[in-house]
Amino acid sequence: MNETEAAVSSHKQIAATCFNQVWDLLEKEVRTPEEQENMIHLCHSSFWHWTQAEECTEQNLSIGYWQLSRVYAVVGQGENSLNYAKRCIAVSEEAGLAPFYIGYGYEAAARACNVLGQSTESRRFKEVAYEYLEKMTDEGSKKLLVSDLEGLQ
Repeated sequence: MNETEAAVSSHKQIAATCFNQVWDLLEKEVRTPEEQENMIHLCHSSFWHWTQAEECTEQNLSIGYWQLSRVYAVVGQGENSLNYAKRCIAVSEEAGLAPFYIGYGYEAAARACNVLGQSTESRRFKEVAYEYLEKMTDEGSKKLLVSDLEGLQ
């Protein structure tokens, strides 16, 4: 393996490791302020390292933007959350990704609006997410999105 191949492989490994560490923190019931800050840094690190990998696709970007939006919603930073949700939606729609990814972009936007106290906008985004849910064929994916949508106020 040459240096370039090793660097690409390292970027993918670091991205995956950071991504998984973010999930570990998201799954905690209670996080310390330090854990919240680490979660933000890990999420941005994961995203950046994915962008450095040759195989980075629009699907990877969609997932990364979605995770950034979720992290910012969880820590109460609604503006940042909404910004990344909108990026998730844009990259997913522009790339013509499967309804799962677009639906989750709208779920993220609804969640961000909840954090911002924008209930009307949250309901609007949630309705669009449900429209994409109807286009999904994989039952497991549908269950995931339904669960997250039902968890929103």
